Amino acid sequence: MIRSTRRMFIRMALLAPLALASIGPAMATDAANWDQILTEARGETVYFNAWGGSANINAYIQWAGDAVKARYGVTVVQVKLDDTAKAVTAVLAEKTAGRNRHGSVDLIWINGENFAAMKRQSLLFSPGWATKLPNWGLVDIENQPTTTTDFTIPTDGLESPWGAAKLVFFYDEARTRKKDLPDSAKELLSFAQTHPGRFSYPQPPDFIGSSFLKQVLSELIADAAKLQKPVDDATFDEDVAPLFAYLDQLHPLLWRKGKAFPKNYPDMKQKLADGELDIIFAFNPAEASAGIAAGELPGSVRSFVFSKGTLGNTHFVGIPYNANAKAGALVLANFLLSPEAQVRKQDPKIWGDPTVLALGKLPEADKAAFAALDLGVATLPPDKLGPTLAEPHPDWMTRIEVEWIKRYGAAN
Repeated sequence: MIRSTRRMFIRMALLAPLALASIGPAMATDAANWDQILTEARGETVYFNAWGGSANINAYIQWAGDAVKARYGVTVVQVKLDDTAKAVTAVLAEKTAGRNRHGSVDLIWINGENFAAMKRQSLLFSPGWATKLPNWGLVDIENQPTTTTDFTIPTDGLESPWGAAKLVFFYDEARTRKKDLPDSAKELLSFAQTHPGRFSYPQPPDFIGSSFLKQVLSELIADAAKLQKPVDDATFDEDVAPLFAYLDQLHPLLWRKGKAFPKNYPDMKQKLADGELDIIFAFNPAEASAGIAAGELPGSVRSFVFSKGTLGNTHFVGIPYNANAKAGALVLANFLLSPEAQVRKQDPKIWGDPTVLALGKLPEADKAAFAALDLGVATLPPDKLGPTLAEPHPDWMTRIEVEWIKRYGAAN
């Protein structure tokens, strides 16, 4: 899943008029000619811009980098971001300056508003490259439609799926009774009224915090179908009024009475472990089990979802149009789609991020590897994850974050 984004800044920056400059020979790199890609990639260094706020994810990226170095002669350097928009802004600045080749970003972990912004301004490498990767045929495009549609925006092969995500809540059953758990946003407000100070969420534009706002809006908006289209300026205030009425009631009941917010998901996780919060949430069904395996959460932590649905999406990797090491980036993106890399990623002891592959398309040995995974005591089985609510069009989050900051931005 992609983490915090300065969406308001991106939106203002990307609205600036830009001349679409020709990128000439750089387009010659074609994933359909894979033998040529492997030859071209050897010796390249890929600067992979990815959120760096999780030690286990960083370790996984290091493992993947070591593997492609040993097998394909490609060096991977993770540029650890606290804000994905910084990489987007860097590509935009290079385009504005006419730097259409030898860019500083080779691969970027991306989805949602950032993808929409880069697609809108033609900041991404050749359409269709992702569907030409050798491992593309293993992707579960039939049962996971979000592998080809990113927050309602068609990907057009401009980004390659990396992992699946589903909003899941966690609690410590040693402190909180299962019968007291909320089953909707409205019940969560009731829980907070009964247990003041025991719930909170990261302040937007943190990705997890913004996801909480989207979950609440998806449940409370009068016409949920509106969320699948760009914001209608004429009805925006009316559409989001239930969300902000909800937050006005919730904030005085939050941890520190809503005067401060957890920094991010790792901060929420620590507060659950320390007993400061009773309920937290993440965009990974195996996150609680991964936290237990890593010794970050007590073994009594368990997961739950709302029975009428929680948000779900896919996160991707994209290649900027002016990347310096396009061939190397293609090699890394393809490796990240391999059954070897996907099964390791889904292991809660490593990361716990669900696969985007269709298990029925895999060779028997790879099917067996997935089947052998111990997803952990706190991981809900797929049939217990409940319905998936579609992510709103990116325009909604951009606007909601601006409004949230106007109303509550003095916090922290």
